[in-house]
Amino acid sequence: MVITGLILLAAIAILGWGYRRAQPYGTVGILAWLQSLVLMAPWLLFFGLFALGIYVNLAGVLLLLLGSTGIYIYLGRRLRALGQDMLSTQRPAPAMDSPPEATDRLEPLDQPSAAPTAPEAIALPAEDLAQIEGIFGLDTYFRTETIPYDQGAIFRGNLRGEPAATQTKLAESLRERLGDRYRLFLVENLEQKPTVVVLPASNDPVKTTPAQWALAGVLAIATIFTGLEAGAILQGFDLLQDFSRWQAALPFLVALLVILLSHEAGHWIAARRYGVRLSPPFFIPAWQIGAFGSLTRFESLLANRSVLFDISLAGPAAGGIISLAMLVGGLLLSHPGSAFQIPSGFFQGSVLIGALAKVVLGSALQEPLVDIHPLTIMGWLGLVITALNLMPAGQLDGGRMVQAIYGRKTANRTTVFTLVVLALVALANPLALYWAGVIVILQRTLERPCLNDISEPNDARAALGLLALFLALTVLLPLTPSLAGRLGIGA
Repeated sequence: MVITGLILLAAIAILGWGYRRAQPYGTVGILAWLQSLVLMAPWLLFFGLFALGIYVNLAGVLLLLLGSTGIYIYLGRRLRALGQDMLSTQRPAPAMDSPPEATDRLEPLDQPSAAPTAPEAIALPAEDLAQIEGIFGLDTYFRTETIPYDQGAIFRGNLRGEPAATQTKLAESLRERLGDRYRLFLVENLEQKPTVVVLPASNDPVKTTPAQWALAGVLAIATIFTGLEAGAILQGFDLLQDFSRWQAALPFLVALLVILLSHEAGHWIAARRYGVRLSPPFFIPAWQIGAFGSLTRFESLLANRSVLFDISLAGPAAGGIISLAMLVGGLLLSHPGSAFQIPSGFFQGSVLIGALAKVVLGSALQEPLVDIHPLTIMGWLGLVITALNLMPAGQLDGGRMVQAIYGRKTANRTTVFTLVVLALVALANPLALYWAGVIVILQRTLERPCLNDISEPNDARAALGLLALFLALTVLLPLTPSLAGRLGIGA
């Protein structure tokens, strides 16, 4: 009860802090804050009542979600209408309204190797620079200044049209003049103003090397072995000591591979839809549960943040749905005498899984041991793998989704927050320390900006993203002992 109360107080404090931050921005800021409020309110109400022992049925939950989603979409339309009105009243700024060093030190478009060049040197050939500067106009982007950046240049100015259409028009004009030698990005500078950056095509993401393909293969083989070992441990023997019994662990491995491959298939199908190349998956083998998922790189530039969101969500959505189906199917097939017996207290380890088990198994969770079908364990582990990959940090799926919805600044903050939380949780659970290490070493940096990094995903995508992050939290967040007692979970 105390932990639940603290979570509710923290959520209310965040909303209060957000309101104070939104006030200086007038109507736009208040509307944006109200969007956050209507998305959080149903869940705050649901868990507040849940903590008090008042259970909202499925119809009530769906009604709350539909109502909040409808209000969210309405507020989003109001925000876009106000944004268009503000854009139409903008005027070109003076050419030297502030020093370039103060406003245009953009984040690198690739990994940390990209750094601004000396102010007096522009790496672009003079004839190419002249052609690039010729693509701008009063009806698209009013250029006021050119500043060197890495191997290309930043073009300061004022956006005169809708971001997506303007970026497309400028990119097509650039391609007509200079072919496929340069890439045009529309991004935000430190003052959160639209800015054009042009870089050579040589800065595009590199393809997977033969050595990296070999590494992906080695990790896949290692994952097959750790999957068999995890299945063997569930069966009560050690595969290293009794390898002749490997067939007993094979069903667990098959279920694990179905979950992992469905996750990757989700990414691949979404990427193919947008013509985006992906690297092979680099699986993360683990003795505890067979695997912790995989790492996948983009080998193409992304057109906009909606593409980044769709590809990032598709994997966890596919893997999560398969895992949830396994879990629910396993619970429905569970009966006295099922293959596995686990302490009922294990169901206190997850809010979502504990609630689903209570709905299906009922009073059986009050016994010291609960008989469950093997699919229950496999689905449970699949949901944990999916939830871990949805943590809002770096280049994890959750971090990419936050970057797509809220931008790079917010994604940086959520990455730091996630690492701090993992460090605190690691005091009680070494698994958190492992994941913190994975993020810091391999995934801490954000994805490079999209070609159009200004246009935000629509309201439906934002709602789906928040729902996915929330469900991941309910998988990883344990039930408090008092709440578990109220629900009758645990002996």
